[in-house]
Amino acid sequence: MSQAVDLAEKFAAFSDHWRPRVAARLNGQDVRLVKVQGVFPWHTHAQAEEMFLVWEGRFRVEFRDRAVELEPGQFLVVPRGVEHRTAADEEAEVIIFEPSEVVNTGDAPVSEFTAPMGATV
Repeated sequence: MSQAVDLAEKFAAFSDHWRPRVAARLNGQDVRLVKVQGVFPWHTHAQAEEMFLVWEGRFRVEFRDRAVELEPGQFLVVPRGVEHRTAADEEAEVIIFEPSEVVNTGDAPVSEFTAPMGATV
C-alpha cells in the first residue's frame, strides 16, 4: 500500500554526511536522501545517470571544466560516464535518483565516502 513520504521527517532521522539512505524504490531505481557538507571525491558512473535534486541548502556539482550551483527546488542530471564530484560549503540536503545497484563513489577507490548499499530511512 502506498503512503506519503514526509521528506523533512526522513532527513531529520539521520545526521551523517555522504551516506545516502534509500527512501523509496521504483522501477529498479532508488530515491536516496543524503546530507552533504564538504567535497566528495572525483568519480564516474559508467552505466548510469544520476539526478541530484536539492531539498535544503546549496549544492554544487563540479565537472573538470565548470561547476553548477544548485539551490532548493533545482536539479541536475549527470550523464553516464561523465567525471564529476559534488560539494557543499554548508550542510545541504539532497535527493538522488539513480539505479539501485549504483555505488555512490562510482569508480573511485573504496574510502570513508563509500556508503553501505541498501541503507534505508
